[in-house]
Amino acid sequence: MVKNEKSKILIVEDHPIFSMGLRELINQEDDLTVCGQAESVQEARKILMSLNPDLVIVDLSLKDSSGFDLIQDIGSRSGGRIPVLVLSMHDESLHAQRCLKAGARGYIMKQEASVSVVKAIRRILKGYLYVSEKVSSRLLETVVKHPDAMHESPLNHLTNRELEIFQMIGRGLYPGEIADRLHLSTKTVGTYRERIKAKLGFSHGMDLVRYAVIWVEQGIIPSKKI
Repeated sequence: MVKNEKSKILIVEDHPIFSMGLRELINQEDDLTVCGQAESVQEARKILMSLNPDLVIVDLSLKDSSGFDLIQDIGSRSGGRIPVLVLSMHDESLHAQRCLKAGARGYIMKQEASVSVVKAIRRILKGYLYVSEKVSSRLLETVVKHPDAMHESPLNHLTNRELEIFQMIGRGLYPGEIADRLHLSTKTVGTYRERIKAKLGFSHGMDLVRYAVIWVEQGIIPSKKI
């Protein structure tokens, strides 16, 4: 990169107010500039290579698909050249591991973005990973002391697609709405729901819905006695 040239950041975020704040926060830095914005995975794919960003900020919950899909897509399209910083609303320990495994170089909570995003961007652009101290400590403890700890959460048994559908259930979407957003058939969504129920140990659909709603609204894994 030429000296004094600003690093270009692409923002993929479907909440306009949050996106606007993020853009202003980044653009006030002398060495950073937002080169573009997208509200969906499809839109991001269309503009990614033409904008040629130095880093992409991706929200996990997008209008048309999962941020996981975009993380992997960016990696394959750029040959791993363009790093990804992930934003998420909740459950950082669960999502951070999945995002890093999918190819992301960093992960921060949305509520921490105002104080962490610039630091995270700069660290990733230098070739390092960035996660919160809390996540970093948990990951280290998992590796050193509890190699099987990641299996303790029942949600860790879900695939990325199952977790995405589980989250949509918690946000109140009906099977038909989920099918439309993910470009699947309603029958396929139903199959996923049954798999999720089985993996989480529920026999009734409403129990699954209540569990998902609590997880989405409070960011916690509730007791099954709900």
